[in-house]
Amino acid sequence: MNSKLNLRDKKKEATAYALAVAAFELALVHGMDGFIVDDVVRKAGYSRRTFANYFSCKEEAVASYFISSATKEDDKSLLAGLPPDATPLDALYNLLKLQFTSEFLHKLRQFVSLANQYPSLEPYILSVFRRLQIAAQEVLEQFSHGRYSDGYTHLLAGAVYGAFVPIMDGRLNVMLPGEQQSEGSGAMPFDQYLNSMFAYLRNGF
Repeated sequence: MNSKLNLRDKKKEATAYALAVAAFELALVHGMDGFIVDDVVRKAGYSRRTFANYFSCKEEAVASYFISSATKEDDKSLLAGLPPDATPLDALYNLLKLQFTSEFLHKLRQFVSLANQYPSLEPYILSVFRRLQIAAQEVLEQFSHGRYSDGYTHLLAGAVYGAFVPIMDGRLNVMLPGEQQSEGSGAMPFDQYLNSMFAYLRNGF
């Protein structure tokens, strides 16, 4: 939860997150067709009116789980840990390692799998990755202090976050942290993929 928010805002953020968690958990167990908004508010302990204050539909609540649960590290502490000669790529690499924890990656893959089964969720996949990308751009802009053009930071964030979409939807055979590689699967470990991707960005294709 963002420490810069006042008490009222923190309470609102906590309420939205509780509703989003309830919606996501219900979606995993029952599928998108197997529950309604009343089930979400009952599980989270809020009223339907409260739900309507935050979300227009259950799909939006499910997607909000990922936007809210992405790691919210303090930007200053993240940047303070970088060496003086660090580049924007170094800052982005550190941010990704903080954001894309094993738990978050597995749940994000579950979300993409749900979206493949239920088309009503598909429009929200882009929203999730877009929000992560915007957060990365904000960190890069703080880091660069005007030394790089806005176009440069947008290009970096877009290239990196776009490279995660085919992992989540299964088009690339990448093994997430904690997964056991089956014999003959040929899956590339996630850390190897991440390091290879950044090597291309640093050294060229």
